[in-house]
Amino acid sequence: MSDIRVLIVEDDPFIAMDIESAVAEQLGTRAELIVVESLTQARHICASKLSCALLDIDVVGGKTFDVAANLLQNGTPFAFVSGSTPTDVPEDLRTVRFLRKPFSTQEIARFVSDAVAASQNPSSV
Repeated sequence: MSDIRVLIVEDDPFIAMDIESAVAEQLGTRAELIVVESLTQARHICASKLSCALLDIDVVGGKTFDVAANLLQNGTPFAFVSGSTPTDVPEDLRTVRFLRKPFSTQEIARFVSDAVAASQNPSSV
């Protein structure tokens, strides 16, 4: 298992591939990319150690807000990547980075790079 683990929660396979490609281009083979499409899968993966996560809001099985709250509680950096608006996010999660679809792959790469750096060196945050 890699030291860098990135969770991508996205139910549209084409968007998931775009996000995965942007992350892979940024981190290369040193990262394990975990791509899931459902809330159930995301909850299961969330129980393990992650470097960061990218969450669509509306996925198979519902909204990812409880997954987001769990990540926030565990100190795992994450961003919402969604066609929803930031005001659709519960107030206690509105401080989280929000990348609006259509996103740029540079935005994704920058977020993941910064999040992984922060997760590997928490004292620099």
